[in-house]
Amino acid sequence: MSEISAGDAMATAASAAGWRRAGVAGAAIGVIAAGAAAGVAVERLTVGRGMRKRARLALDATGPYGSLRGLPGRATADDGTELYYEVDEVDPGNGPDGTPPGNAAGPRRRWLFGRKAPAPVTVVFSHGYCLSQDSWHFQRAALRGLVRTVHWDQRSHGRSERGRAQAQGVHVGIDQLGRDLKAVIDAAAPEGPLVLVGHSMGGMTMMALADQYPALMRDRVVAVAFVGTSSGKLGEVNFGLPVAGVNAVRRVLPGVLRALGSQAELVERGRRATADLFAGLIKRYSFGSRDVDPAVERFAERLIESTPIDVVAEFYPAFTEHDKSAALPLFRDVPVLILAGDKDLVTPSSHSEAIADRLPDAELVIVPDAGHLVMLEHPETVTDRLADLLVRAGAVPESSNVGGHGSTAQQPGGR
Repeated sequence: MSEISAGDAMATAASAAGWRRAGVAGAAIGVIAAGAAAGVAVERLTVGRGMRKRARLALDATGPYGSLRGLPGRATADDGTELYYEVDEVDPGNGPDGTPPGNAAGPRRRWLFGRKAPAPVTVVFSHGYCLSQDSWHFQRAALRGLVRTVHWDQRSHGRSERGRAQAQGVHVGIDQLGRDLKAVIDAAAPEGPLVLVGHSMGGMTMMALADQYPALMRDRVVAVAFVGTSSGKLGEVNFGLPVAGVNAVRRVLPGVLRALGSQAELVERGRRATADLFAGLIKRYSFGSRDVDPAVERFAERLIESTPIDVVAEFYPAFTEHDKSAALPLFRDVPVLILAGDKDLVTPSSHSEAIADRLPDAELVIVPDAGHLVMLEHPETVTDRLADLLVRAGAVPESSNVGGHGSTAQQPGGR
């Protein structure tokens, strides 16, 4: 995302003292916090704190989201950082040509009449800022067994190692994430056609991959899906803040985040102590619908809460610097899906439209009543469009039965 993601907004609001020192920027960001706090206050009139805590624990215990696991593996980035990934193989007979599945080290080699059968198509999912590979839960469930998939955790996120270069003070940039994706592809899908799917920061990662490895794009990538992402100009996004306060927030936010990152333990305690406010902020920046499944809302909270504040601070500058619009023509020769929620406050749908302007043959889908985490909020819409893309790319046969796996809000659809 970048991006102030749902997690970024949550983390910065968690430290009210920092925002007070930021003066007018604190007042601007306070408008968001006030809106979330108002909703929390109404809830507190009827629901006690203990009951809310028990409800969270119940949702954590019963929610199936993020529970899917595959064959684990690790790729090594160019700075030595270990990147965690999982592979879901094709069930026997479910491949486009009826081929059996491969293994964790790469596609199984099958010999027919003295020739090796072609490697299967691999769909590589890249997640967004302050999330993990589990944010693709619904799409993973729907595609499981039908096509070979790779899900990975970006550096310093999920089960991947904290970036080693960042531990030594090296600035993290989107180009680094592109090289990380290349390392994952080399380890998990060293041969065969690729479909790249990325949400928010994950989409930016794909752009950086193409920019640095155009031969890979030309030789192996057969389709691409950009979900709620941007090719640049993220510094112009107002995140729903009053116009008068936006510039002030942009000026002080990097410094405030660095300060918060240096007090990580204190800030993390503050985040836990004000969980109700966090929940309101996360809902505002993640979803556009009013009737999202509470278990899905709680799942999003857990994903974002798991990102330490120092990682939030570490990644933020990369998004304001991000500009990969010049790399977009590298995607022109393959089927492209561009999808966004019409109420996305983090990477507004206008950014997806800007990508579509550079890729006129792409399919543009703006999902009504959807926010930044559109793949969790309207999973059936995202999965249906992704399945259509995979059919066009030849990754799955047209007759494949791709399930919806859980509508979590009303009025799914697109244009």
